[in-house]
Amino acid sequence: MDRKLMRAGVALLAMVSLLPLPVLAQDQSGNAPAAPAPNSTQPDSQAAPSGAVPPRTVDLKLDYSAGRKWFPGIVGPYTPVKIAEPSLTNSPRIEQLLQGGKLMLSLQDAISLTLENNLAIDVERFTPWLDEVNLLRAKSGINGLVPFDPAVTGNLNIQDSVTPLNNPLFAGIIPTATTTLSITAPPALVQHIGNVNFQYSQYFPTGTEFQAGMTNNRNSTNFGAFNLYNPYLQSALTVTITQPLLRGFGILPNTRLIIEARRTIKVGLSQLEQQVIATTTQVSNDYWELVYARENVKVEEAALGVSQQLYDENSRRLQIGTLSSLDVLTAQSQVASDKQALVQAQSVQLQDETTLLNDITRDPLDSPLLRAEIIPTTMISTPDTGENVRIEDAVKEAWEKRPELRQAALNLENAGTDVKATKNELLPSVNIFGQYVASGLGGVQTATLTNPTGDFLAGLPVVNSAGVPAPDLFQSTAVTTSTPVVFPGGLGQDLGRVFRGNYSSFEGGINFTLPIRNRAAQANNAQALLNERLQKTQYRQEQNTIFVGVRNALIAMQEDRASLAAAEEARKLAVQTLADEQEKYRLGASTSYNVVLRSRDVTTAEGVELRDRINLLEDELKFNLAMGRTLEVNQISLADALKH
Repeated sequence: MDRKLMRAGVALLAMVSLLPLPVLAQDQSGNAPAAPAPNSTQPDSQAAPSGAVPPRTVDLKLDYSAGRKWFPGIVGPYTPVKIAEPSLTNSPRIEQLLQGGKLMLSLQDAISLTLENNLAIDVERFTPWLDEVNLLRAKSGINGLVPFDPAVTGNLNIQDSVTPLNNPLFAGIIPTATTTLSITAPPALVQHIGNVNFQYSQYFPTGTEFQAGMTNNRNSTNFGAFNLYNPYLQSALTVTITQPLLRGFGILPNTRLIIEARRTIKVGLSQLEQQVIATTTQVSNDYWELVYARENVKVEEAALGVSQQLYDENSRRLQIGTLSSLDVLTAQSQVASDKQALVQAQSVQLQDETTLLNDITRDPLDSPLLRAEIIPTTMISTPDTGENVRIEDAVKEAWEKRPELRQAALNLENAGTDVKATKNELLPSVNIFGQYVASGLGGVQTATLTNPTGDFLAGLPVVNSAGVPAPDLFQSTAVTTSTPVVFPGGLGQDLGRVFRGNYSSFEGGINFTLPIRNRAAQANNAQALLNERLQKTQYRQEQNTIFVGVRNALIAMQEDRASLAAAEEARKLAVQTLADEQEKYRLGASTSYNVVLRSRDVTTAEGVELRDRINLLEDELKFNLAMGRTLEVNQISLADALKH
């Protein structure tokens, strides 16, 4: 019996001595060999050197702010953008870590899998992409201040018309002596009209508006006695330039939405960085919680083993009559209590496995992963981060690295841009413009030589109100008409006169609009100023929040170090006390109840020490988070190939 109690004490001491060691001493990225822990199912593997962290990259890959080029692929601007469906399956890396139904996972593996599979990071990737789309819209000027995308408009139309005439004189018909008009069918004006018109318009960042238009009309008629050309072509080139002098003058008032959209993209990238930091910290915290849960299960198993051994020994001694039944009941009660604690510890372990699995996968229901046990392989260590750090230096570093402060600074810059732009909008609208118009005319010119003897109304039928022909009072004695002389011409003649400027005009002037009360512009400017003041206040508030976070993180780490040192000493004393109590029990100077109490003390001390070790590691994560060092420590970079 004495030997069994001694063996139990030795086994307990051996188990306690292994608490600071890893469950499995493995880290896949290193080269230093490490032996597996006792009772481990892990094969021999490689452990990473201290501080060796593989570099990682979060790549956005696409830039939606560029838009499609119109040349040489002229149909590009009129085709939809192709965007791939999101990946909702796990990355192949996770399958490489499965060994015999167990997921052998180091802390760095967990972080890498999180960057590849975590849905919170995937969701946050869309923020800068959507901001890039808004930048593309701002570049076009649609829904903005001025439309920067040039536009070509045009219309082509052909018209044929036949119009009955009641008054041929005013219609331009000059009858001759040979003209025969039907009384029952009135004369008709037949016209063929064709129009080909184009206009190009564009705004520039300075507020300058440029318009150039070309109108081309072709007209032919069956009666063209009053026209020099029949058919004829008439073209006109109009160029207009308008420049604001007060309101809308300059680059900033017209491009502020583009400037702000570029900053907003940086805000989105910073928010993605913040999400990566938060997720990396969370998965690291969940990893250490799983390590704690697994080690706590071992502590509870060891405690149950000691209680069970004491119960078995007391039962044997009860049978031989050297111990009372009360001692057996006491040991049995301890066994039941330790079984309950073990079940609770195992439940916490399963819950922590589920949490970590969700962190590192897109699809936790993947069959091999759903039934796999996660085996952490990174050893528990005692960090030295935060020691001998001056609070002033730490806060200054945090202000430089924290993404939240960069976001506040960018929002403050956008607020300042709004103030300048709304100040410009307070000014009256004064625009100077210039216009150049060049016209042309061409066609078939017909010259008719006529002897003007007689009246020009000769030959017209005259009817009374009843429609009965009446005597013609305008009979001509003689009309002599010569053969028409035709001079051909056409489009070349017309456009030649346009581009030579044979018929041109220039116009210039100033237009102004003076709002009498200008209340809308005043309200916009006041709102922009208030928002800027608000952003300045929030910037200072964010700085103070970071200061509090850094200081609390330093205090927590100092407290955890002191607590861990005390827990180590308490655990050693509890183990020594249990050994002494067991020796007294062997000599008959103690009771089983006292041994159970000392055993509980050892279990409690071991749990406290383990908790303090994990707390120190988790507080290191919080300190790196407060300092903005998380990406730097884990060698994570955001590949931002986007240059806006």
